[in-house]
Amino acid sequence: MKRMRSAAIVLASGSPRRKQLLEQIDLEFLVIPSQVHEDFDLDLSPEKFVEHYAKEKAKDIAKAHPDKWIIGADTIVVFNAEILGKPKDREDSFRMLKMLSGNTHQVFTGVSIQQSKMQVSDTFHEYTNVTFNTLDDMVISYYIDTYKPFDKAGSYGIQDWFSVCVNHIDGCFYNVMGFPLSMFYSRFSALLKSNG
Repeated sequence: MKRMRSAAIVLASGSPRRKQLLEQIDLEFLVIPSQVHEDFDLDLSPEKFVEHYAKEKAKDIAKAHPDKWIIGADTIVVFNAEILGKPKDREDSFRMLKMLSGNTHQVFTGVSIQQSKMQVSDTFHEYTNVTFNTLDDMVISYYIDTYKPFDKAGSYGIQDWFSVCVNHIDGCFYNVMGFPLSMFYSRFSALLKSNG
């Protein structure tokens, strides 16, 4: 991917993990977090849900920056058809981790790339299956009290201490962190090539 001026690309997310992952692939960009918030009562499938909000977040920033490439993203955890976003509080965090203990769930991330001036709009998603070990209440409480995972979908971060609780994953590891790097790189590279 050719290197672009940092002012030409905007990440419409305040997630420190997404920022870290895009820096990991030598992308230069600005961070302008979108103010769009998810409505979990929206009657959409997980795939459509993350794509919808990734696109809404990107379009929210694109309105003021029509000449820039805007990257929006949205991540959810799904178990037994229930969409889990970020926990509301400690009790909600404990409920989520207790529910996921010893089970396999899915992590969905939607990504949307918008460039209004060129009329480019590409929205897609990735999902990964994640299986947890069986967790006792002390482990869950230790994790919540020590790492305070209240800004993470499903109330855990696979990249922090909680990695010891993950039995295995099937799919993209970085997708579980909140951004499917490989799929994004392929799609974004193709868009830059065709719109260069």
